[in-house]
Amino acid sequence: MQEKYIDETKQGEAFAIAEKPQNTKKLFLESYGCQMNFSDSEIVASILNEQGYNTTLKQEEADLILLNTCSIREKAEQTVRMRLSQFKNLKKEKPNLTVGVLGCMAERLKTKFLEEEHLVDLVVGPDAYRDLPNLLKETDGGRDAINVILSKEETYADINPVRLGGNGVTAFVTITRGCDNMCTFCVVPFTRGRERSRDPHSIIEECKDLWNQGYKEVTLLGQNVDSYLWYGGGPKKDFAKASEMQKLTAVRFSQLLDMVAVAVPHMRIRFSTSNPHDMTTDVFEIMAKHSNICKYVHLPVQSGSDRMLEKMNRQHTRAEYLNLIHSARKIVPDIAFSQDMIIGFCGETEEDHRLTLSLMKEVEYDYGYMFAYSERPGTPAHKKMEDDVPEDVKKRRLAEVIALQGELSRHRMASYVGKTHEILIEGISKKNENQWKGRNSQNAVCVFDKKEGQKPGDFVNVYVHGNTQGTLLGEVI
Repeated sequence: MQEKYIDETKQGEAFAIAEKPQNTKKLFLESYGCQMNFSDSEIVASILNEQGYNTTLKQEEADLILLNTCSIREKAEQTVRMRLSQFKNLKKEKPNLTVGVLGCMAERLKTKFLEEEHLVDLVVGPDAYRDLPNLLKETDGGRDAINVILSKEETYADINPVRLGGNGVTAFVTITRGCDNMCTFCVVPFTRGRERSRDPHSIIEECKDLWNQGYKEVTLLGQNVDSYLWYGGGPKKDFAKASEMQKLTAVRFSQLLDMVAVAVPHMRIRFSTSNPHDMTTDVFEIMAKHSNICKYVHLPVQSGSDRMLEKMNRQHTRAEYLNLIHSARKIVPDIAFSQDMIIGFCGETEEDHRLTLSLMKEVEYDYGYMFAYSERPGTPAHKKMEDDVPEDVKKRRLAEVIALQGELSRHRMASYVGKTHEILIEGISKKNENQWKGRNSQNAVCVFDKKEGQKPGDFVNVYVHGNTQGTLLGEVI
């Protein structure tokens, strides 16, 4: 994704898995948005696989169509609505077809979704997927069905996700759900609920199981992995009330990272997403300790201006963020960073914009995801702040940020040239079927000519002799 600097909501990705011969019904499952949604779809497929559904890539075959949705930006929701309208003729041809909406958009709109989208029979929030079998009984009886109840405990820790449509080499392992950081622009706390952490033992077992299946890399996933805290399954806010014995057995993110690295010593480990306010230097120390933990962190900053950061309720200052970056580079000199940036937030001035550009130059991100601000209904910013930056100003500032990130990316990619990198082969290059693609520890994509005997999942040493803005060019040595 390094070559695309405006990370539009991922277009729907449909998945298929190995069929159970005894299953008689077909599920067409499409996901939009963040990595968490794609991970959740694997949980949904696992639950429904046990209920007689095999997945299909052909929507016309489906008895059940589910869209796992995103609410992070207005465009994401518009994309889903357009997709639903495309099912109109299919619904006429197959009156018994059930169409459902899952995830954040379902949670945000709730019953309103059934009123607005007459094709939708089923609305399910991200904490209610276990209830899908019961909800489908309702729709089979000709009734609309909805469950958008958020949970303080649900982590789906005991469900073994089916791996949908992936490359068979890399996989996501969810470690936290929800978010307690109330950034004023963000809808996630309202659509995914309070933060909760998954039992570390189940995380380790899932990683081991993936290794035994032939996977070579896992990404530990959460809205905010750095605030991971487990001491028997209670919510993070109850930690102060825990007994002394419980406190002694608490596991924080750096400890979990250490445990996973030891449990699967030959498997690459990544994690996403981090929050600057919650990240501590002991994470970098664990990263430096283990060669199998990748030297890359996605560390959203959103703005380089303290004034904007305060309005966004980001809980960190520019100086604190930069100190974290500098500390990380002392501990892990070859570490790489990427960013999220919101352009044109409420009240942003030219000086605020200039500070964002200067911070980007100081950090020298490898790549980033940059967006013009759009109001999300229900957020504090929508309720209490005016979206007063004109659209043409947002577009111009966004273009400047994208252009600068392009320069920084070219510079960062060039810094990898003339060196040998360990690359995990993930698959065939999209542009040349005679080349492999993979990533180095710093998450930079590399393409190189195939050699006999190589296959996806192999680790190879690649000498990098050139680069583009977002890709390294190399040859196996």
